[in-house]
Amino acid sequence: MTDPRHALPRTPPSDVPYLREVKSYVLRAGRTTVGQAKAYEVFGPRFLLNYAPGAFDADAAFGRTAPLVLEIGFGMGGATAHIAGVRPQDNFLCCEVHEPGVGALLKLAGEQGLENIRILRHDAVEVLNHMLGEASLDGVHIFFPDPWHKSRHHKRRLIQPPFVNQLARHLKPGGYIHLATDWEPYARQMLEVLGAEPLLRNTAGATGEGFVPKPDYRPLTKFENRGLKLGHGVWDLVFRRV
Repeated sequence: MTDPRHALPRTPPSDVPYLREVKSYVLRAGRTTVGQAKAYEVFGPRFLLNYAPGAFDADAAFGRTAPLVLEIGFGMGGATAHIAGVRPQDNFLCCEVHEPGVGALLKLAGEQGLENIRILRHDAVEVLNHMLGEASLDGVHIFFPDPWHKSRHHKRRLIQPPFVNQLARHLKPGGYIHLATDWEPYARQMLEVLGAEPLLRNTAGATGEGFVPKPDYRPLTKFENRGLKLGHGVWDLVFRRV
């Protein structure tokens, strides 16, 4: 298995300044289908952005002014496309390095005419560090990040205090972070880490043990539906920047 601390996208940009110890992704095996490859060719120029350190001009990238939501690790893009479709008033900047996943979302965005999606095939940590300014985001979505089940691998989990503080600083006042996981120990760690960040407050109130009901905009995935039928839980957390 590729060590994520040293992994880069298959075609890393030549201007990446250095390798980080923490990445927002784990490279996965997978073959790009003919349809996904065609989507790169047909829809790539319309939806793909280049990683370019410096001030990111969201209005120019999307061709309009609208609330900006960062999506980190969208997998095969089904949930992202659904959310963009039911929230046309928002812009979604989507980070994923898995080539088939990017191709799948390009295909969905192109076929559905989702003009409020732009895709960066790059590590979201570096995008935050070098492209996005503080207080520039209205929301962040991280759905079903790798739980790294074994105890010795917990340090590799994405949701750690320094990264959460980084996300919080990039949110505008009132902006939100929405996390979801189907692994309860990771859900508890997420709740502890976000709850300890002074820039964030939990929207759950006194009920639900700190978790919130699934927001209407987040669809149930096939994997999630299968797990729910087997009695597995799914935990959503929504925190806001104070």
